[in-house]
Amino acid sequence: MPCLNEAETIAKCVQKAMTFMNNNSIVGEVVIGDNGSTDGSQEIAKGLGALVVDVEKKGYGNASRGAIEASCGKYIITADTDDSHDILNLDPFIEKLREGYDLVMGNRFKGETNKKSMPFLHRYVGNPVLTFIGNLFFKTNIGDFHCGLRGFTREAYDNMNLSTTGMEFASEVVVKASMLNLRIIEVPTTVFPAGRSRKAHLRTFPDGWRHLRFLLLYSPKWLFLMPGIFFMLIGVLGTFATMIGNDMETLKWVPLFAGLFLISFQFVVFYALTKIYATNHGLIPRKKSYNNLFLYFTLERGLIAGVLFTLLGVVLYYLGFKEEVNIVSTIKTIVPATIVVALGIQLILFSFFFSVLGLKEDN
Repeated sequence: MPCLNEAETIAKCVQKAMTFMNNNSIVGEVVIGDNGSTDGSQEIAKGLGALVVDVEKKGYGNASRGAIEASCGKYIITADTDDSHDILNLDPFIEKLREGYDLVMGNRFKGETNKKSMPFLHRYVGNPVLTFIGNLFFKTNIGDFHCGLRGFTREAYDNMNLSTTGMEFASEVVVKASMLNLRIIEVPTTVFPAGRSRKAHLRTFPDGWRHLRFLLLYSPKWLFLMPGIFFMLIGVLGTFATMIGNDMETLKWVPLFAGLFLISFQFVVFYALTKIYATNHGLIPRKKSYNNLFLYFTLERGLIAGVLFTLLGVVLYYLGFKEEVNIVSTIKTIVPATIVVALGIQLILFSFFFSVLGLKEDN
């Protein structure tokens, strides 16, 4: 359990965890990742038999990982120390872990409903929206992405290689488990109003943005590739559609669609480079398709394609300037030539950079 100034509630949380283990003959421990409490939370927890780990780096994720990494159990269950989680009823989590599931998520929306347990924006806007985005991006089927009460195996935790420092840690667990194709399941759980009198550490909009930012950064396909392909198609179709005929009212849109195509191509390129960088640095689990990427796209093939596009653009330039230059011929010939040349040069530069990033794969 992560902790930062929870003197009002930490005793109840530790006692409930101890009671559950004793009642179910479970050999276990309660580990607190303390993030610099100044209200005596550490002494309270130690007095009740919990192991308290001092975590210097601030943040919910840091405190959670500090506690997890100091624990010794085969199965790990995380909970908050504000007495909002139903720690006395962890049987569904234990049962699913023993059945072989790698990650067992609590679902607060399937448990008993208490309107005061979650702020209106969290219950009806923030959590549903972020959960929907998470399920869409990472092909999960989770109803509550951010429930702090969850269980996972030691092996699963070690494989997930978690690294986030703040509240987005809750999303990272689900995302990494999904990327690694771990077995995930949800169980209903009840959430209660927090037992403390002070204001919660969770900040609605800043922490909501941290979750959304994490989901976007860990899914470059949805952040760069899908928008890039979509707008590239609009750019291509728009360019061809507006170049039909000699109507200046229509032709004036050609540079706009041409620019949209080139910008969108940058999105696709950035997706590829981001994917390689993130995989090489362990941010995204390595998949077989990643290794195949370096087999199908090589420096030589990229250079050939880039040179061919560039030459095609030069030919179009020649044909365009060979004729009498006027506004219509400029738009219908010179603009496409510029697009093709720019595309060829970008392919050449991308191929070199792609090859540099892929040097690690050759060693």
